[in-house]
Parts: sequence; C-alpha cells; structure tokens
Amino acid sequence: MARNKHRAEEHRPRRHRHGAADGGVVVLGLGRFGKSLALELVAEGTEVLGVDADPRIVQSLSGRLTHVVTADTTNEEAMRQLSVGDFERAVVGVGNDLEASILSASVALNLGVPMVWAKAISQAHARILTQIGVHHVVRPEHDMGKRVAHLVRGRMLDYIEIDDGYAMVKTTPPAAMHGTSLAESDVRRRWGVTVVGVKSPGAAFTYATPETVLVAGDVIVVSGARQDVERFSDMC
Repeated sequence: MARNKHRAEEHRPRRHRHGAADGGVVVLGLGRFGKSLALELVAEGTEVLGVDADPRIVQSLSGRLTHVVTADTTNEEAMRQLSVGDFERAVVGVGNDLEASILSASVALNLGVPMVWAKAISQAHARILTQIGVHHVVRPEHDMGKRVAHLVRGRMLDYIEIDDGYAMVKTTPPAAMHGTSLAESDVRRRWGVTVVGVKSPGAAFTYATPETVLVAGDVIVVSGARQDVERFSDMC
C-alpha cells in the first residue's frame, strides 16, 4: 500500500510558476495545432508550459518546450496545482474532442487567466467557446482554407483577412502604376485601396509614401475592403 501511495504522489502534477509572471504562455493540449504553436512560441523566445494527458506526446516534447507536463487539462484542481491561473495567456489546443476543449477552456477561465485563446473545429464549436467567455477563437483549417482559396483564384502572393470585409494582400503593381508616384496614380480614389508597403527587387519591405514610385518587379502590400483588394489584384 505504501509503495502504491508513493507512486501516486510521484505522478501528481506539481505546482508550477515558471514563466507565468514574465510573459509566458500555457498551452493546454499538444496535438498538431498546440504542438506547432508551442514550438513556434519557444523559437521566438517565449517561455511555454505545455500540458497534455498523453504521456507519449509529453515525452516527445521533453527538452523542446520550456516545461511540459502530463496532466488532464479538464481537471481544474490539476490545473490549479500547475498554477495555470498565474499565466497571462492560455491557448486551448484541444480540438477534436469537443467536450475536452470546452471543459479545458472553462477551467482556464475559472482560474482567472486574463486572455484565453482556443481552437475550434466547427462554427458551432466556435460559438460555444465564445459563449462561455473565450476571448479569441481560431479555426485554423477553416481560416487557411479561405486564405488559400483567395490565393488560388487570383494573382495575390499572400492574403490576410483582418476582419469581416477588410483584408490585406501582397501582390504586384499593375502596369498602369509603373513609373508614377502613388500620389500621381491616385490609387485610393481610383481603386479604393491603400498601398501600405513596397519591396523593390533586392531590398527589404518599407513603408509606402505618396512619393513612392512603383516599377515592374516591385511587390506591394495593399489594404482595403475585401472586394476592392481582390479587384485590384486581378488587374496585376
């Protein structure tokens, strides 16, 4: 009996404060999305506490994340022992198990995490997460599908929808703009878009100004209403 008690204590989640007070992030669920996000955060210099119920996943990330722990992310007491509530930001990477995703998000919110992000796999899932108070809900597959669809149908080099109806695209300037300044081409009045950045061959991106002259081979970043930036990029 004493031996079993020792083993249970040995595997109990330990209270954890590392990274919580200095911009660290706790990632609950280390599937493909959670793992990729956690590794990217670490690569950018952010301390990450990763938590997953699967010891094999945890073992595979040992030494790659700042801290990684095997624990049930739906268990509020276990998350309290890991000091999840001390983190300023939490990401719920659990996706395919809707119940586990919602419970994990609820736990993070109940523990007082000021900013909770969560992955959703459907519109209904996203709606529920929003209703329980999750601050940011992301749908990676859906969002990437929309982005790629825009790239496939047009001549854009990249596409980001900032908000419903507003987007930024990376594209090339149409021939009608070559050799003239942005002020002279009157791009905002003629096409309803704003050129915010430009990259000339061999140079880095820089802010665009009214005096910026575009030439063939330039790459520009354009912002505006989605239909306007799409129409503009179709001219390029």
